[in-house]
Order: sequence, then structure tokens, then C-alpha cells
Amino acid sequence: MSTLVKDLGRLTVRSISVSEMDNNVYLITAKRSGAQVLIDAADDLPAIQELLADGAEDAAEPAQLALIATTHQHWDHVRALEGLVEATGAPVAAGRQDVAGIPVPVSVVLDHGDVGNFDGFDLTAVHLRGHTPGSIAYVLEEEDAPPLIFSGDSLFPGGVGNTQKDADRFALLYGDVVDRLFTVYPDESEVYPGHGRPTTLGAERPHLGEWLERGW
Repeated sequence: MSTLVKDLGRLTVRSISVSEMDNNVYLITAKRSGAQVLIDAADDLPAIQELLADGAEDAAEPAQLALIATTHQHWDHVRALEGLVEATGAPVAAGRQDVAGIPVPVSVVLDHGDVGNFDGFDLTAVHLRGHTPGSIAYVLEEEDAPPLIFSGDSLFPGGVGNTQKDADRFALLYGDVVDRLFTVYPDESEVYPGHGRPTTLGAERPHLGEWLERGW
């Protein structure tokens, strides 16, 4: 059973948690057109197919999976990707620097600032280097609602993603998260990470100095 994360008038956002690693899978569905984007086919294809069916119930027209958007190449975020592509024929998107690590052909190669236009909503790709070279956050902006940031493993409640104690990688990720998320989007922006519970930029902003000082 999926969770209805947001009902934004023109669209819904649903989610499920899969695998022993509590991976979040998110689904955006446009109510009028039925266009869907799934973020991270992490694991458990039957559960993802149920998620797609739940989202289809939100739409006035038959639903169609327009894109499978991958946040990054790590194995726990792509275990159901091959099966979902086989079942749906949907194209796959990933950050340019992570394409070689994705286990299926990537037809939509993303760079920072790229915007995907779907029938009912847009998604902006934000390149956040450090957790992996090509990690992408997807930002959904709707009128009269806070931005939604699907951050993958680059930003969580309490800190940025794992950079394996590599000071250079941490500096890169911290800098991108500050410059490309905290500087661009307002405090009410909601952050939906690849694992665990959501947060907001406003809740995390007071702790940025602490993260920088501790180095993770």
C-alpha cells in the first residue's frame, strides 16, 4: 500500500519504502493526463507496480509511465530498474557522470539545470556531486505549494550524504547542496530523501555550519 505524500491539485505524489535498506520510491502522477514519473526503481518490482496502479487511480485518463528518474547509480537504488523497464518500456533518466553505472540503457542524460516537461508538471534536475559523481536531485515546483526536492542520497535530515570520509568529496557535496539547494529554494521547501523521513530546508538550514565543522 502506497502513502499519499502530497495532493497538489493538479497532481499527486505517492511513495513506498522497499528493501531492508528502507529505500524510498516516489511516484508523481498528473491528475488530468495520467502522466507519471517514478523516482528510483530501488527494489521489489511487484510493490512498484502496485504503486503505479495506486497512482493511476488518481488520474482522470489512463496512466502512462513517462519516465523512470534515477537519483544515482548505487545498487540499492536500481535493483528493480531492469524489470520495470522490461515491464513498461519507459525511458530512464540519470545524471551524465553516473550513466555508466546504471544497469540499463539511459535515454535521458541529465546535466545541472535540465528541465523535464511532462503533461501536467515539470521537473528540474539539480546536479549534486560527491555522494556519486552524477547524483541528481529532482525538484518539483507547483503554484501555491512549497517546492518538493527529491534528494536521493545527497541530503537527509541531519546532514548530507555519505562521502566515505573523503574530505574533497564532502566539500564538493556540501558546496553543491548549499549553492544549488539552500541558496536557491526557500525554507519551506520539502526534502524527500532516498531513505527515511522527509524534512525541510528550513529545519536543516541552522545546522549547516555544524555539518561543515564536523566534515560529514
